[in-house]
Amino acid sequence: MGLGWMEIGTILIVAMVVFGPERLPGLAKQAAGFVKMLKQMAQNAKAELSQELGDDFKDIKLRDLDPRVAIRDAMLSEPPPAAPAESNQSRMLRPDEVPPFDAEAT
Repeated sequence: MGLGWMEIGTILIVAMVVFGPERLPGLAKQAAGFVKMLKQMAQNAKAELSQELGDDFKDIKLRDLDPRVAIRDAMLSEPPPAAPAESNQSRMLRPDEVPPFDAEAT
């Protein structure tokens, strides 16, 4: 969803009409300074976040934290190989056989 040349031209014409050609360069300079300040704030926030998280997360990108990216990557990735089925879980017990008991699970 970007701006095309028609949209940019329309915005410039409206800005010239509203602000006038003599004030437009000053407003453009203020807007550029505002964008530069926002970029600096974002870089400082990223640096502080990576410093707080430590070395374990030094390779992580902020884009990786976006849930939409995580879901897309999970959906497009190869499914893990299926684990082989264990033979004792897939067979039926005989009438006189005692089911397995795990003392740690109870």
